[in-house]
Amino acid sequence: MRLALYIKKRSLSGDTRIDALRGALKDGGCELYDVKDAADILPGTDALLSLGGDGTFLSAARLVGDSGVPVLGVNFGRLGFLSEYKPEEVVAPLLAGAFTVESRSLLRTEVKDGLTDISLNEMTVHRKGAAMLGVDVTIDGESLPTCWADGFLVATSSGSTAYSLSVGGPICLPETRVLILAPIAPHNLNIRPIVVPETSVVDLSFRSRDEEIMVTMDNRNLVLPVSSRISVSVAQFSLKTIRLDRSNFIHALRSKLFWGEDVRNL
Repeated sequence: MRLALYIKKRSLSGDTRIDALRGALKDGGCELYDVKDAADILPGTDALLSLGGDGTFLSAARLVGDSGVPVLGVNFGRLGFLSEYKPEEVVAPLLAGAFTVESRSLLRTEVKDGLTDISLNEMTVHRKGAAMLGVDVTIDGESLPTCWADGFLVATSSGSTAYSLSVGGPICLPETRVLILAPIAPHNLNIRPIVVPETSVVDLSFRSRDEEIMVTMDNRNLVLPVSSRISVSVAQFSLKTIRLDRSNFIHALRSKLFWGEDVRNL
């Protein structure tokens, strides 16, 4: 098995757990090599191991792009919804082939001047100055009421446990084929998150006294003029991820988010 290792944080370069992981995989007959960008991925690579937290996983997703190389998140961070597995949990299933490869939808964000980018969790727009931001949203050409808020978010089901969750969006299982649209700190309080099919095309335009807005795609950001028009849809290719056979999303909700935990039940 040919495995690429992606380590984003320099602080992990001397981590003894990584040395132990390398040694165990090599002892199992795996060919290992390190990657820093997309050009480093060799033909015939069976998987890319993202070593770090969820931020590293998001960077790894963009790195593999449309190559079809599946990504396995190995958690050296904190929460770890995307980088779900501890280093000691991955070696035996990988060597035994006890895993499945799943497809995760990706967002394609297109700014009308031709700029496009890909994200796994979400894209957001935010006010850059003190003035409130008005966001005009259309879904497949059908207009929603103008949303006056600090910003607006479009998330995938994978991103439902990320920023979307913090702004009141629903939790969706990763295999759910939907997009989540949610205001960020809305002024008109009768506007709530809405879930639409992932076949939808979401177009955004903006109103503000400020001249610029901030746009983010996962862990990247850029500044655009307020006159920009943005179109968001599902990308034509998906991200392949590795799920170990004993993995369970509901268990992850309970163990990582303490979902539904109540002191009366302890």
